[in-house]
Amino acid sequence: MRCVRCTGCRAGGVGPVNERRPQTPAEADGTTGLFVALGKMVRLLRERKGLTQKEFGELVGYGPDAVSAMERGVRTLRPEVLLKADELLDAGGLLKEVVPEVEEAMAKVRTRHPEWYRSYAGLEAEAVELHFYANHGVPGLLQTEDYARAVFAKRRPFLDEETIEKRVADRLSRQQVFGRWPVPIVSYVLEEIVLDRPIGGRHVHADQLRRLLHVGQMQNVEIQVMPSTLEEHPNMDGAFNLLTPKGHNQVAYTEVQGYPRLITESEEVRKITDRYGIMRAMALSPSESRKLIEQKLEEL
Repeated sequence: MRCVRCTGCRAGGVGPVNERRPQTPAEADGTTGLFVALGKMVRLLRERKGLTQKEFGELVGYGPDAVSAMERGVRTLRPEVLLKADELLDAGGLLKEVVPEVEEAMAKVRTRHPEWYRSYAGLEAEAVELHFYANHGVPGLLQTEDYARAVFAKRRPFLDEETIEKRVADRLSRQQVFGRWPVPIVSYVLEEIVLDRPIGGRHVHADQLRRLLHVGQMQNVEIQVMPSTLEEHPNMDGAFNLLTPKGHNQVAYTEVQGYPRLITESEEVRKITDRYGIMRAMALSPSESRKLIEQKLEEL
């Protein structure tokens, strides 16, 4: 199950954009070990031949970063690369011998996880439905510029100013989803603590609450608050997103400590969808939630 490298997005939580590559189809299908082992073999053969990653990359038509990714098993060593490498590195047929297994693994990945699964940002931009549960901070699509900047500025390890500004811009660009047509159906369930945590200070927090009120007025958006006083809760497993890409089945997205995961298996998605439905039933209604947000804004 995946999510791709989230181009300019973190699923909406308060974590860093593009901070970590999402789980790949190879990882989900158990073929990672094959590509890691092949990568190690190529690295040893390359070093034995006395070639740098840049030199080897020029010979096979890839840059040094791509070669590094292949040798670490992060990027698939394609059959044509293995065939060239076998000759260039004097592997004696060793790399050619595993080409059928690599082709089988690649076919398995393509069958289970089509290419469109590999970019969360792309899925989000074209989704017909988007649903978010947040228990820690305001989701990315709802964040103000100052709130987003405060999030990135205080994360650990620290980011330089250029990176912070790029990530803020990336996050804000995702909010164009609210202005496209046809508009998607969007809903949020926010834990009450999200409304109380003054990220960025009082002024930034107040503007963020106003942003919630503004977006909540949109015809296609519903924002509900889960009161902290509830004595039971159907989901203690953390934040998640649910989205329905145009022309495809619903998927779920989670991220824990910077490790993103796009969940595509129908039964797993169903369970998360069920929990979300229960939470919406337990949460305050959109109108009640609006009144609570207005109250908290007045109390600042």
